[in-house]
Amino acid sequence: MAGEKQDNVWPLPKFYFTVDITDIGENLPFQEVSGLDTETQAIEYRAGNSKVFSTIKMPGIKKFGNITLKKGVFVKDNKFWDWYSQIKLNTIKRSSVTIKLLDEEGNPTMTWKLINAWPTKITGTDLKSDGNEVAVETLELAHEGLEIANK
Repeated sequence: MAGEKQDNVWPLPKFYFTVDITDIGENLPFQEVSGLDTETQAIEYRAGNSKVFSTIKMPGIKKFGNITLKKGVFVKDNKFWDWYSQIKLNTIKRSSVTIKLLDEEGNPTMTWKLINAWPTKITGTDLKSDGNEVAVETLELAHEGLEIANK
């Protein structure tokens, strides 16, 4: 009805966020973050003496998807390429990555922390002679865990 008090509970906007990568930098200027997902594999099992002719499902191993980060290309900004170039056979410097969703005052409302992240893929910008877009590169990170905290 008109004139009634409205709830002040609204979904959080997703456009105001920061990304911190240990040993790379804080408040890194990313345009987009995607892949904040996790899943648990289902294990199907049927005991040999079960009277039911079907399996049951149990939770198994957790799996974490890769995180994709997109950012504009800046002059002499090769931090991610330098990090990626450190990959040797079975060795890489792993870092903590913190992604913070911010409120209108710049305070974190939700925080995702990636454990032991490392760059698995970098995609440079595409080049078009008739384009007018900003040059954007993509960084894909593998990681070993995802922790979520609400502030």
